[in-house]
Amino acid sequence: MNGTSFQSDIRYWLRQGNTVNYLLFWNIVIFLGLNILRLIAFLTKQPTPFEWTYQQLAMNVPLGAFILKPWGLITYMFTHVEIFHALFNMINLYWFGNLFRDFLGNKRVLPLYLLGGIAGGLLYLLSASLFPGYVGTTMVGASAAIMCILVAAATLMPNFEIGLMFLGSVKLKWLAMALVVLGLISIPNGNIGGLISHMGGSLLGFLYIRTLQAGTDLCQPLIWLFDFRNRRQQQAVTRKFKPKKSPLKVVKKAEDRDPSRLDQLLDKINEKGYNSLSAEEKAWLDKVSKEN
Repeated sequence: MNGTSFQSDIRYWLRQGNTVNYLLFWNIVIFLGLNILRLIAFLTKQPTPFEWTYQQLAMNVPLGAFILKPWGLITYMFTHVEIFHALFNMINLYWFGNLFRDFLGNKRVLPLYLLGGIAGGLLYLLSASLFPGYVGTTMVGASAAIMCILVAAATLMPNFEIGLMFLGSVKLKWLAMALVVLGLISIPNGNIGGLISHMGGSLLGFLYIRTLQAGTDLCQPLIWLFDFRNRRQQQAVTRKFKPKKSPLKVVKKAEDRDPSRLDQLLDKINEKGYNSLSAEEKAWLDKVSKEN
């Protein structure tokens, strides 16, 4: 495979509009970048570039260190150094992220990923302040965000079965419960801060589905924020097709042609945006809008 075809594959993968693919992409890119710096540090005996970059991306505690690098609350959940840590997280993100996406839609994936990671990071920060000496000074990894998505999926569809090697079909609720329990009983074995952050993400995932079922979507503010591009497109379409003269005259002309088709196209624009129209549909709508 040459470079051009590889780049084409990556572009095609990202153009599918699947947020899970974007999350995988940026986690992998940051993992590779850090490990290239790590390799350079090993070969040159100059660890400073790697250590500085790691410190900028990691979640730093206690509170005094966090205040100096508050962006770590976001960047830590996209950062991995150890290969098996990254591999395990990316496999789980692919499986459970796409499962969550299939049931609750693509727009909720990134907001819940961020909320789960933030919940885990804040619980890690709290534990570092309450129990100094028991947790490390930095944390990286997407585990809290992924546990949030996993537990959310298990809370939403507890009896959904997935196939696991050597175990066969397992209900999602038992898998999620097993991972949470294993995390809790593993706290004395080390990585206390990381495991505590997993619990924060898990709790947020459970609460998210319960509040969603009660009629409140905690992701809605972030969905609205990230949907800025679509809102701009809809506003541009509205301005573009605003009648130049009497609205009644334009509607009358449109009705003479095909009122049902006009309604269908306007509904399509409202739901999916102007770019979802075919070239022929755009031409027809443009022609109708210009008639006077």
